[in-house]
Amino acid sequence: MTSSVGRRRYLTNFDVHRLPHLFTDVMVIGSGIAGLRAALAAAEHADVLLVTKDEPEESATRYAQGGIAAVSAPTDSVERHAADTISVACGLADETVVSEVVSAGPGHVEDLLRWGAAFDRSADGDSLALGREGAHSDARVIHANGDATGREIVRVLLDQVRANPRIRVFDRCFALDILTHEGQAVGAVTFHPQYGHQMFWATTTIIATGGVGRVFRETTNPAIATGDGLAAAFRAGATLRDLEMIQFHPTTLYVAGAARALISEAVRGEGAHLVHRDGTRFMHEYDERGELAPRDVVSRAITAEMKERNVPNVYLDVRHQSPGTFAARFPTIDKLCREFDIDPEKELLPVRPSAHYTVGGIAVDPEGRTSVPGLLACGEVASTGLHGANRLASNSLLEGLVFGERAGRLAVERAARFGTIDHPPLISHLLPQSPRTSLDVADILHSLRSVMSRNVAVERSADRLRETIEIIDFWSRYVMDKVFDAPSEWEAQNLLTVALCVALSAASRCESRGVHYRTDFPQRDDTKWRVHVDVRRGDDGVQVATTP
Repeated sequence: MTSSVGRRRYLTNFDVHRLPHLFTDVMVIGSGIAGLRAALAAAEHADVLLVTKDEPEESATRYAQGGIAAVSAPTDSVERHAADTISVACGLADETVVSEVVSAGPGHVEDLLRWGAAFDRSADGDSLALGREGAHSDARVIHANGDATGREIVRVLLDQVRANPRIRVFDRCFALDILTHEGQAVGAVTFHPQYGHQMFWATTTIIATGGVGRVFRETTNPAIATGDGLAAAFRAGATLRDLEMIQFHPTTLYVAGAARALISEAVRGEGAHLVHRDGTRFMHEYDERGELAPRDVVSRAITAEMKERNVPNVYLDVRHQSPGTFAARFPTIDKLCREFDIDPEKELLPVRPSAHYTVGGIAVDPEGRTSVPGLLACGEVASTGLHGANRLASNSLLEGLVFGERAGRLAVERAARFGTIDHPPLISHLLPQSPRTSLDVADILHSLRSVMSRNVAVERSADRLRETIEIIDFWSRYVMDKVFDAPSEWEAQNLLTVALCVALSAASRCESRGVHYRTDFPQRDDTKWRVHVDVRRGDDGVQVATTP
């Protein structure tokens, strides 16, 4: 397919002789759990430049409520955790990767504790308090401050980063594109509101920029989740994998006119019921595990119930719990509900599914290598083989720790082998001023999020996906041919890029598997579709292929 998205290599014009330069061994783009852990690992033996487009504290990790899934109870085992992960992944997980990641989990938790993480303790204080979430066979979710685990982890890791003299943090710095020379990544071109455009040169570049939730109208993701890393990797020639696998969280607070706020899966793990307004439960009609079924099952069930009853939401019911229990276990969620004049002890919590997690991402090997030499990826932006077609609850923070450390250590090895890079004579001259009409970027984004939410959400079909691809391709002709000067406009170009890749991937997979549900192909087909769907930029546009 030929498209404006596929033909674009860089988002801006640049000439290395006319811009300031910074040199480092390792460049990390993103300050969530994966990026921070990668920076710490790399800084043990190399100089690190950590670039983040907002404040360092601002990432999807910061808003993680549930916790880290890691084996610590004597009744649990690594084998059971691996089996739960593989079961939810619906045939697309790499079982070796799964085993290695869950085995490494307890050690990474110990690292966080050693660095000062204040995880919740059991009543006697002798062990970590453990929660249970959907599709887990045991209580193994470690949390902090009830439902503010991500915030505590970011605090701990950032304290370590700021105390490390080999790590330099550049905040409010937008990484536009990955620089490549002779097929190898050599750094990035960036923009800072104070310093303007800059060339950052690195022996190894690590992308840890999170997901693409902001391509949908309703999402739990923060405003920064605009797919910048995915789009930049795509333009640099990296393979993107299984982007049709977008996980929708079943329970986000639904208040008309307000942004969607996450109601942690741990709420159901602690006994909350999914009900209709009249208090009728329905989840056991869809899965014997009821409210503790995997997220894809629960999201589809809620969507089906809303469609059948023609209602905008269902409800979570915690009224049967003892007074004070909910507020003590979930103080952040309780406070949020009360800000909307909802008393969880007396009233039902209105909820509906919202885009939550990018299960697919940049294809990487078990050490974090992408298909572009010198370019690594970790965290939500990467497709590591851990999640397959559906992420098990609270495995994302675990993945960020494990693959962040792996990517950092590989970057150290590359720095020792290749030394500090010398900048090649790169120049980016884009097409002359576009003759096409300029469209209102904010209006395009509003429309993009609407069409993605209608056609590429919990349920998809061939006709709706074709329509979406045609619409995105049309908009791209008027947006991707422009050279913009503001982060919001670059984000729009990135969102169009990832939206097209998501829609193309979803149209290509003619079956239902995990979080990808096709109403026209409602069954899983292992004879033909137990494969990965890969997209990459080619000479004639966006190329789609399958990999066993």
